[in-house]
Amino acid sequence: MLTRGARTALGYGAILMVALLGNFALPRVAPGDPVDYLLPPEAAGQVSPQQREDILTQFGLGESTPVQLGRYFTNIARGDLGFSVRYARPVTEVLGERIGWTLLLVGGALVLSTLIGTLLGFASAWRRGRASDATLLTSVMVIDAMPPFFVGLLMIFVFSVQLELLPIFGALPASGATGIGFVGDVAERLILPLVTLTLGYLGAVYLVARASLIGELQEDYVLMARAKGLDRRGVRRHAQRNALIPIATVTLVGLGTLVGGAAVVETVFSYPGLGRLVYDAVLARDYPLLQGAFLLLAVGVLLANFVADLLYPLLDPRVRRRGIRDA
Repeated sequence: MLTRGARTALGYGAILMVALLGNFALPRVAPGDPVDYLLPPEAAGQVSPQQREDILTQFGLGESTPVQLGRYFTNIARGDLGFSVRYARPVTEVLGERIGWTLLLVGGALVLSTLIGTLLGFASAWRRGRASDATLLTSVMVIDAMPPFFVGLLMIFVFSVQLELLPIFGALPASGATGIGFVGDVAERLILPLVTLTLGYLGAVYLVARASLIGELQEDYVLMARAKGLDRRGVRRHAQRNALIPIATVTLVGLGTLVGGAAVVETVFSYPGLGRLVYDAVLARDYPLLQGAFLLLAVGVLLANFVADLLYPLLDPRVRRRGIRDA
């Protein structure tokens, strides 16, 4: 019999295979031709069929689909993601330059949304049914209902256009500052996209934290603790500790949501991360770059979900005991 961890790994392996096949197919069903991007508009209609075929062959796009698929899997196994049509450089180099910016943005948003959402959710749960709970719940839901691009544009209008406090776009300062000055300029340009992405995931964490603590407060052990005379601080400590278990899971699982939101936010703010890179690659019909970026994002999301599946039994002994019985 396979252990729970082995079954989970096999399941995610199958999902990864489906993601790889979809990653290969999606760019190729999109309309357009990468050759059109490589040539000036006035020259695109003057290219002979042989010249077009030579250009496609140069970038590995001239063979039949089965041949391309076989080469695709072979190259992935060797760590070769191909050659970018738009940047005329290896895809791994282009991705390597952008992934750090996305990790900074997504990582910061993940931490902030988890901390703020948990604190607000717990505060709302302790005041369930009161006016402050209803006000906080309504406010968070209104913000959560706004699409990220709208929140981003609103941030730009208020803080960049009207108040002129923060830069509108980009991540690197044009002043060429170094040291502390460079860090300060980067942080200044990070504020708006970071706040926008944090607000986009804050509602999910808030709802889970609120519902989790409300559920814990109705458990028998809380009623027993109160009956034994445990003070409010002690009850709060025990209930909130157990309520953190679902929050830890939703934090890791929500990485996929944040990555998807980052693609929109990075485009709105011209932030040089993977999301903006995917947008540019779509416009250029850059198949190798699209496949490399999608593969990196898919693997990151799957790893986060896999870690969440493995950590949950460690955080909740009840799940671990059920897993032992099932094995």
